[in-house]
Amino acid sequence: MTDKTQHAVIIGGSSGIGLATARKLLGPGMKVTITGRNPEKLKGAWHSLGGTVEKAAFDATKPEEISRFFDDLGPFDHLVLAASGGKGIGPFETLDLADIGGGVDEKVRPQLSCLQAALPTLNKSGSVTFISAVSAQLSTPGVAGIAAVNGMLLTVVPILARELKPLRVNVVAPGVIDTPWWDFLPSEQRQTIFTDYAGKTPVGRIGRAEDVADAIAFLVSNSFMTGQVLTCDGGLRFAA
Repeated sequence: MTDKTQHAVIIGGSSGIGLATARKLLGPGMKVTITGRNPEKLKGAWHSLGGTVEKAAFDATKPEEISRFFDDLGPFDHLVLAASGGKGIGPFETLDLADIGGGVDEKVRPQLSCLQAALPTLNKSGSVTFISAVSAQLSTPGVAGIAAVNGMLLTVVPILARELKPLRVNVVAPGVIDTPWWDFLPSEQRQTIFTDYAGKTPVGRIGRAEDVADAIAFLVSNSFMTGQVLTCDGGLRFAA
């Protein structure tokens, strides 16, 4: 980091890990812009941050909206790609393989599209942090589809770190994190899953959005980190 005020843009910053990252990064020396596709949800996130960040509502699955956002944004220093998706979960034998394509469209393509559109104005001494998931590093039955989606982000990072140098490119792979991502499940079922995974992790709990935000902030601030996968899973990948 330098002494000048820097600017971090968080794609998917209206809830969960993205919002926690905005809260973590915001402070002296760092201006933050959060984005999201839902204007009301984004406004709520903005209020929760005390109205001290910039906000922009657009759909990161639509290239024309991405281009418009970055054209209007101007130069900035750090890009955090927290656009997410949930397609591809379930036993492989009955998995609708179209869900893998859907997962790419929800998560991988938006993250890559935002980076590509940002390159003309992204400070080359700055950083890019993708958000993948530990599913790409597990051998847990039932996650083959979503692991394939998240694995794409893990594999592309070292390539981009070399191709886009000196811009630093890294990826965080969160484990099971208590965020609104799980809201598709009834609360009782969600709690059962959380309890099960907490018992599998060496740290004895599931993660919080703030845990992942700490990992992202480390990659943003450490100018000697590039091409790295930083797994933030409480040790879940070591579970039998």
